[in-house]
Amino acid sequence: MNKQDDGINLDAEPSGDGCVECLAAGTWWFHLRRCAECGHIGCCDDSLHKHASKHAHATGHPVIQSFEPGEDWFYDYRTDDMFEGPTLKAPHSHPREQPTPGPEGLVPRRWQAVLAHGEENS
Repeated sequence: MNKQDDGINLDAEPSGDGCVECLAAGTWWFHLRRCAECGHIGCCDDSLHKHASKHAHATGHPVIQSFEPGEDWFYDYRTDDMFEGPTLKAPHSHPREQPTPGPEGLVPRRWQAVLAHGEENS
């Protein structure tokens, strides 16, 4: 075990296919991250609402893993380090047919400009 192993629960299942808070609010995300401790799926820090970071800070769950297809890196908020970690419980990403950004139907046509300006009404 390495120093990042605390904050990782191999039995935690992902909370769904998309950012829990964005789905509840009817908004969209850029990329998805999975809490390695409880399985919460939140949006990345490049998304407007940064729900993965907010979850980590609110709960004290320090480690996330990418929830994007083909990515398996981990990140520790305590140390600001990326690292290779264990295999978490499947699924390991959102479905490949789910668009990025997502979810389908909620992403603005000019989403790049929205992210660049940091507000949804751009």
